[in-house]
Amino acid sequence: MPATPAARGRFAPSPTGPLHAGSLLAALGSWLVARQSGGQWLIRIEDIDPPRQRPGAAADQLRTLARFGLDHDGAVEYQSRRGALYQAAIDRLLAAGTAFPCHCSRSDLAASGGIHRRCMARSERPDPAIRLRVPERCTIGFGDAICGTIRQRVDVDVGDFVLRRADGLWAYQLAVVVDDAEQGISEVVRGADLLDSTPRQILLQRALGLPTPRYAHLPLLRDADGHKLSKSSAALPVDADRPLDALARLWGCLGQRPLPPARSVGQFLELSLDQFRLERVPASPFTSLAAAHNADSASAV
Repeated sequence: MPATPAARGRFAPSPTGPLHAGSLLAALGSWLVARQSGGQWLIRIEDIDPPRQRPGAAADQLRTLARFGLDHDGAVEYQSRRGALYQAAIDRLLAAGTAFPCHCSRSDLAASGGIHRRCMARSERPDPAIRLRVPERCTIGFGDAICGTIRQRVDVDVGDFVLRRADGLWAYQLAVVVDDAEQGISEVVRGADLLDSTPRQILLQRALGLPTPRYAHLPLLRDADGHKLSKSSAALPVDADRPLDALARLWGCLGQRPLPPARSVGQFLELSLDQFRLERVPASPFTSLAAAHNADSASAV
C-alpha cells in the first residue's frame, strides 16, 4: 500500500463492549500503516445503532487504546453527532434519482433471499427506508493491499442496499462513506469481515462524487478452537494490564518477523514502526491467535 506523508488512517470501533484481540489487531494494523507513512491516525466511534450499544463502552475502548500506546490525532469523532452530514448525502442522492424510498419489509424480500431489485411491498410504511439504486450488471472491482484483486456483482450479490433504515437509523454503509470522505481518510485498514462491504462503499463513493481510499483488509482472528473472535461470541477482552504480551501476539498474527525484546510499550511500538511490512500480512481471511509463534519475542525483560 503506497502511502504519502499526508496519509490519514482511522480506527472506528462500535461501542458494544470492551475491545477484544480482533479489534485490537485492526487498531494496531491501521495505526502502523498510518504512522509508518508519517501520517495521521484518527478515532471515530460508530455509535449509530443504539440498541446494540453498552453504556461506558466507548470510554473503556479509548482507555484500552491508550494503555496500548495507540495515540490518535485530533478529537474523537462520534457518528451519533454527524446526522446532518448523512442527511445531506441522502438528499443529494434522492435529488439525483440514485436513491429511492422503499417500503419493503424483510418478509417481502424473503422470496428473493433478501436481495432487493424491485419493490415488492404489500403495504406502505409511515417512514420507509432509503435505498441506493444499484444498476443492472454492476460489477465493482478494486485492488486490496493484502487480499489482491476483489470483484463483486453488486446487483446480483447485494442488490439495492439500505442507506437509512425504516426505523430512522443511519445504515453503516452510508455513514462510513460520508465520514471517511469528510475526514480525509486515505488508508482504510480493517478486518476482512468488511471486505464484502467494500464494493458497496465504492459504488456509493462514486454516486456521491467522493474519493476512494486505499484498502487493506487484515485477517480475522480465530481462537484455539477455530472460532472467530468477536463480541457476539463472547470473546474475552484484551488484558490491558499486560499490554506487551498482547502486542507481541498480535504482531505475530500480522505475519511480522520477531522483534528484539522490548522493555516498554513505547519501545515496542518504536521497533514495530521500523520493522513493519504490510506485504508480510497473511492474505488468508483468518489467522489463529494461538499460532502467533513469535508471541514472546517482544515481551518485557
